[in-house]
Amino acid sequence: MVQKSKPPVPRVDSPAPPKRRGRPRAYEPDVALGKALDLFRKDGFAATSLDDLSAATGMNRPSLYGAFGDKRELFIKSYRRYRDDARVAMGNVFRDELPIRKRLERIYAVALDIYLSGESGPRGCFTVMTAASEAVHDPDIRAMVMEGFTELDKAFAACFRLAKEKGELPEGADPAVLAQIASATIHTIAIRSRARTPRKELEALVNGAIGVMVGAAK
Repeated sequence: MVQKSKPPVPRVDSPAPPKRRGRPRAYEPDVALGKALDLFRKDGFAATSLDDLSAATGMNRPSLYGAFGDKRELFIKSYRRYRDDARVAMGNVFRDELPIRKRLERIYAVALDIYLSGESGPRGCFTVMTAASEAVHDPDIRAMVMEGFTELDKAFAACFRLAKEKGELPEGADPAVLAQIASATIHTIAIRSRARTPRKELEALVNGAIGVMVGAAK
């Protein structure tokens, strides 16, 4: 008796995985936001295109829109990230209850570290150099800029009030006015940093401004 061979079982290939569109949502948004921040800070809002942002972050346009919204929204989120990072960097030195002159020296030293950083050259301050120009036409960005200015004034004013209470400043010293002078010095070194003024010159400017602010200190 001849045994019939069984017909071969047809091979069924496993279905191909569905194609994904754009960058997966698992992409690290914090890293991408940092790249966008660096680009906006270097080139400004108008000169930064979506193609530039795509290249810098490694995300295509649909992924950028999905993660951050349009270019304006990405700019605002980048600015918020900058503000958060600056608060962390400057927070401790503002809280240290050192003698006023030493305290100011440390505040400005940290600020110069921030403003003079950058792989392609000094980046200055995002608020002063980048966001302020957009604040002219955008009320939301303008509100953020003004909030940043107010926060800085209040932080300096608290330093001068404490110094006055400790007898480091004369009775007639006005902490609010001194705070505005201190903030103006911050803005000045931010602009000059971006213009590549050498650090030694910026430090000399800072020392002169501190002398004016606390020159009558005991």
